[in-house]
Amino acid sequence: MATQQSIKDSIGKSQLVQGDRLETLLSRVDVKRRFEEILGKKAPAFISSIISATKANPQLKVCDPHSILSSAVVAATLDLPINPSLGFAHMVPYSGKAQFQLGWKGFVQLAIRTGQYKTMNAAEVYEGELKSWNRVTGEIDIDLNGKKSDTVIGYVAFFKLINGFEKYHYMTMAEVTAHAKRYSKSFGSQAGQWHLNFNVMALKTVIKLLLSKYGILSVDMQKALQADQAIVVETPAQEIEFEHPDNPEKEAEISEAPKELINDANEDRPLYPNK
Repeated sequence: MATQQSIKDSIGKSQLVQGDRLETLLSRVDVKRRFEEILGKKAPAFISSIISATKANPQLKVCDPHSILSSAVVAATLDLPINPSLGFAHMVPYSGKAQFQLGWKGFVQLAIRTGQYKTMNAAEVYEGELKSWNRVTGEIDIDLNGKKSDTVIGYVAFFKLINGFEKYHYMTMAEVTAHAKRYSKSFGSQAGQWHLNFNVMALKTVIKLLLSKYGILSVDMQKALQADQAIVVETPAQEIEFEHPDNPEKEAEISEAPKELINDANEDRPLYPNK
């Protein structure tokens, strides 16, 4: 279970020196030991994936290695692979530092671990497929045989709980774009994730909003929502904080859910009124 204290412990037990290279940091016995305590036998492969992911991204290679290590620790405490090709968690360069970013598959993985979800998915909606959508009830009717072209007109996320409760969240292309412009300062950047991987970011957006509004949020999922798009920093008081320079309205984004649907941190059950 990833808590702010566990992340702090994972980062703080190794006294890092400014100017250390990433390879130097990861080769240190104390750093290796911390990853082994978190991941056990999976630690060596995870450490190798950090190096591989960094070398594969020229912008990430020049980021502060301590921020790369901190982002990797968050992924490790959530037990999510950092390999970018898998789409679970990512280290994303932003102004010389590495952000931790959760992929949409990461949200699905954390949800599955609660044991409360029967099924979950996110998908593109193509021109001709959307028959009807009720923005009040959230009900949507999609005809997969009605596709007229490869033009994507929107994105939809869906989950169904073991107890039968189900919910959709649909956003038009215009709504996804507007959301991205509001919550990502790097939206217009040629090097930004919305430019490089629009489809992946759009899928993540609909499933993230669906879960934050109506899903069962375990402690790990709540922590993932806070850590997403964050640079992990340690304050002078040795407290771990998540800074969101690319998303100054982060709190507004994750607090869109009605208060009565936000789960207590000690429970994995949703507070559905009148259920």
